[in-house]
Amino acid sequence: MAATPEAPKIQRTTRDPEELARHLDTWLGKVLPGARARDVEVPDSNGMSSETLLFGIDHPEAPARRCALRLAADPDAYTIFPEYDMARQHRTMRLVGEHSDVPVPAVHWLETDPTHLGAPFFVMERVDGRVPPDVMPYTYEGNWLHAATDAERERLEADSVSVIARIHDQVPAAEAEFLARPGGGTPLRRHVDALDEYYLWVVGGRPRSAAIERAFGRLEALWPDDEGETVLSWGDSRIGNIIYDGFAPAAVLDWEMASVGPRELDLAWAIYLHRFFQDLTVTLGQPGLPDFFRRDAVLERYAEYTGYTPRDMDFHTLYACLRHAVVMLRVGYRQIHFGEVPQPDDPDDLIMNRAALEAMTAGRYW
Repeated sequence: MAATPEAPKIQRTTRDPEELARHLDTWLGKVLPGARARDVEVPDSNGMSSETLLFGIDHPEAPARRCALRLAADPDAYTIFPEYDMARQHRTMRLVGEHSDVPVPAVHWLETDPTHLGAPFFVMERVDGRVPPDVMPYTYEGNWLHAATDAERERLEADSVSVIARIHDQVPAAEAEFLARPGGGTPLRRHVDALDEYYLWVVGGRPRSAAIERAFGRLEALWPDDEGETVLSWGDSRIGNIIYDGFAPAAVLDWEMASVGPRELDLAWAIYLHRFFQDLTVTLGQPGLPDFFRRDAVLERYAEYTGYTPRDMDFHTLYACLRHAVVMLRVGYRQIHFGEVPQPDDPDDLIMNRAALEAMTAGRYW
């Protein structure tokens, strides 16, 4: 059996957790006089984009006794995205909660004034459960999902695809127009144009990525003749953004990438992000979970749940891989910024999913 590698050391924040807790307590006392924050903690799983604080509230009129706070990225920590619209996320979660049976946490306060905690934030109800880990990935031996039975993983997969289907079928797309990307053209065209703008922001005077630019060119050749129905797109639609009670979804999180567009956007992202972790695990010397979240099985389930047969998946999975590659390039530049890795001669060496991107662009991945 392959030895378990050490998790990569990645700078995730420059904020002081104790200072955050003090400022949170002060803010809470202003919005709910007499209230105190207790048991404030910063989860070890905090990401590199928005950050999370967990805390309790001592007050008889508190909307929830156990809360989670979603805080926009630390502007001093070389952010992954150029902006973080917490009001947009807050509104999206409320929309999903009001129009569907998808389990999103109840959202409470929205604070747009950055002076309190250094950035805007919102507070939601805390939901207990477990999340498939990213580091080391859930495809690697030693975590709860890898140790599960085939039947348990089958249930988790089925229920997770159902979450995506219900977001698309139950939430009125007309109510989500505030999520539409700016610009002209169809929702899909605007989505891709926004990725191109993000890529140009990422490189920002640095050497450009040949692999990423080839993939953009291949997208144009594969562009769907019929882009399909426009729905609310969760955006970061992967099992690592779901809290599970056992193997059933208990809370759907991370709506910062939400938009409107074809159904296939979310399906391709969910399929590809599993493949990213699966491919990574294979390179680490383990078999991973090759029969879990397979492309054909996910699409078949989705069709059963919705009556809609997904199409143009070579385009959409390449687009998902490309989206991830641009994020990975930004993460690589971030690691250089913090002295965690040296600057390579070829910027494409910073892209963790480079091999998959090049294989999909060449039409030999699937």
